Amino acid sequence: MNEVTVESETGDKSLPLSEIVYAKLRRALMRAELKPHERLKVRDLAQKMGTSETPVREALFQLAHEGAIEIRPRYYIRVRRLTLAEYTEVRDIRLQLEPLAAERALPHIDDAAIDALAATHDALVAAEARGDWQTALQTNFDFHFGLYTRSGMPTLTEVLEGLWIRIGPLLSELYPDAHPTYSERHQHLNVLDALRARDAYALREAIRMDLMEGGRNLRQHLMDYEAAAAAQAGTRRRR
Repeated sequence: MNEVTVESETGDKSLPLSEIVYAKLRRALMRAELKPHERLKVRDLAQKMGTSETPVREALFQLAHEGAIEIRPRYYIRVRRLTLAEYTEVRDIRLQLEPLAAERALPHIDDAAIDALAATHDALVAAEARGDWQTALQTNFDFHFGLYTRSGMPTLTEVLEGLWIRIGPLLSELYPDAHPTYSERHQHLNVLDALRARDAYALREAIRMDLMEGGRNLRQHLMDYEAAAAAQAGTRRRR
């Protein structure tokens, strides 16, 4: 895990430490900095964040309640790995909500913001080309939420963040085995074109197709993973 320090995203040191730690861990989950089944040790996290163990423990319990972390007392605290069924359910919800967030952002976005999103996409493509998977994952997150946070709908943004803390770790498995592929051009380019044209329908469709096409290989990867796990379990039972 990348080193994390206790400082809020806004620099507001008046927040309770548990909230600052929670925000940092939440962001790390959304940006795919934490991997499925990665072990999280309270003591190590507290040392990295320069705080006591109590706020770390409180933050982890909150994330467990939200379905992102699993805690088995006296055994482990680790990042949850979603099943294929869970991932598909989250994706189906995203297919409804993310196009809505993008459409609602349309009246609030200007040319400079669109240019910034285009630069973020270029950084994503460059990171993929050089095999810098962590940067690719983080710039993908920045592209999507750079759009959604302009929706003027903070409740919707919060719901989407809640979904991304669950799927973020799985997205780390996009590279290199489940690299996103598209039938034609990258759907982010269609998103940018729709933003520049102020075309709400095309924007919604581009976001929807990005989720469908971009996640197609990941779904197959999850199918293969679960099939292999089932076969291995069957072999153990026969022994």
